[in-house]
Amino acid sequence: MEEKISVNKEALRLVKNLCSQPWKYGVRISKTNSGATLIDAGVKIPGSYIAGKIITEICMGGLGEVSLSYMCIKNIYLPAVSTYTNYPVISALGSQLAGWYIETDNYVAIGSGPARALALKPQSIYKKIGYADESNEAVIVLETSRSPPEGVVSLISKECGVSPRNLFIIVVPTSSVAGFVQIAGRTAETGIYRLMELGFDPGMIKDAWGCAPVLPPHPDYAESMGRSNDAILYGGSAFYNVVCEDDEVLEEITPKAVSSSSKDYGRLFSQIFKEAGMNFYRVDPKIFAPAQIVINNLRTGKVFISGEVNQKMLIRSIMSRDSTS
Repeated sequence: MEEKISVNKEALRLVKNLCSQPWKYGVRISKTNSGATLIDAGVKIPGSYIAGKIITEICMGGLGEVSLSYMCIKNIYLPAVSTYTNYPVISALGSQLAGWYIETDNYVAIGSGPARALALKPQSIYKKIGYADESNEAVIVLETSRSPPEGVVSLISKECGVSPRNLFIIVVPTSSVAGFVQIAGRTAETGIYRLMELGFDPGMIKDAWGCAPVLPPHPDYAESMGRSNDAILYGGSAFYNVVCEDDEVLEEITPKAVSSSSKDYGRLFSQIFKEAGMNFYRVDPKIFAPAQIVINNLRTGKVFISGEVNQKMLIRSIMSRDSTS
């Protein structure tokens, strides 16, 4: 009988490596009053690109490979991140997806990573993919600019059904270097989620690969949110091997799964975000997609391609001083 995969247990190996050499990764390790392990990757310490790499692998539930490289955009060389997983459903939807919105004690954070599979946040996703984790230890990545208060630590441990002493919380601000890496590292996951929302069965996806530039971090929240999302929707490329009986389904769905299908395409995300009152739920969901998607049907060998990397918009994103211009 095949052993059940635990994203928390797999990710914990990476967490322990991060904690064993914090000086190497530019992170800071501390304990909360209740005994939870807190890993600061950009709040009171700079963090690093390599920390972002490992945090991306942690977000993927330890079921993916992440590498740092570079990308040339109109003769400008920028850092880039590539991800790969042969467990796309569990890794992307069951772990990496930023699906846990935490708002309590005057504290707001977006939670992703393996702990979601214990708390089943959101439950609808886990019903669709038929996965739930079993672990007495939990790992969560919080996208926020502040360390969580004790009430949030208690909430997370309770929802996950683990003792606070067995809870590992990684805090990575959007505006940090590590934050920019882990967001760019969501390109493949973003495409998988978009395909699922369009009615495609994610279980047909056998391999997932993604690549996106890591744009220069910005200290302003709205601007950093803009650049980090521009990296995916204008610079992200995703490739999937799928097994599908009907090529017509892929031909129809692929053009709808890229960012150019959104009415807001062609505008900087910082502008879109500000006009939405900095509320993600008021932004057209079609924009949250890779710039380009390539789907190879292993059943027939036919390849479907839609979208393209928009170098002009990437340059605008990193050079514009006023995103509303």
